[in-house]
Amino acid sequence: MTHSPGPATTPARRRPSRLALSVMALTLGAVGLLEAPARAAGGGAGARGPQGHDVSSYQKDVDWRASRAKGARFVYVKATEATGYRNPHFGRQYRGAREAGLIRGAYHFARPDRSPGREQAAHFVRNGGGWRADGRTLPPALDIEHNPYDGKRPCYGLSPARTTGWIRSFSDEVARLTGRRPVIYTTAHWWNTCTGGSTAFAADHPLWVARYGSASAGTLPAGWSYWTIWQYADRGRLPGDQNLFNGSMDRLKAFAAGPRR
Repeated sequence: MTHSPGPATTPARRRPSRLALSVMALTLGAVGLLEAPARAAGGGAGARGPQGHDVSSYQKDVDWRASRAKGARFVYVKATEATGYRNPHFGRQYRGAREAGLIRGAYHFARPDRSPGREQAAHFVRNGGGWRADGRTLPPALDIEHNPYDGKRPCYGLSPARTTGWIRSFSDEVARLTGRRPVIYTTAHWWNTCTGGSTAFAADHPLWVARYGSASAGTLPAGWSYWTIWQYADRGRLPGDQNLFNGSMDRLKAFAAGPRR
């Protein structure tokens, strides 16, 4: 995931996959949306399924209509980081994506070393991380991965128990405020190392996988049996990172709409 400058620091431009971390995943884990995985994708941009991308302030002014013309059907836009940063281009990017006909959602870059999960979730929802069951808004997403600010503390100095507690706190608050559990964006290496291979989130949290330069999404983080979104490259014909949804366009719309009540 590309990062825009967070509070009081200059973040890494690219996600930890560039440091040889492997898989990131997004499963259809929302209650009522679990289903058998779609046909395994076989090679990034050449694989079947709706194509998408994710952007942050680094992309600034995105030509959304050109993006759609090149095949984009969905996008995630970075909204916030920690509790003191909001993407200054978020509003324009988020509106522009919808106006161009893309299904779009917002993501939060986690800083579990900075403040409690509940506080960061509240900041996220207040600043663009909401959700509505209109079939055009993706569920909120939590980007939690290798610490780009301190290579010596990839897990942000937290134990596996504290890390999973932080994620649970963030998830519970997002669910309370929006009615949806967040998508979890991570890598297999980071997840298995920093959460101790926790399987506590797979049943009801969609998974977004990052694995570059590969014909498949590879091994998934502990607990998940399939991915919902695969981030297969950090550059390509679409602005920002390149993503693939694991299913049909109808399934993507259903995923956005949420479980039937």
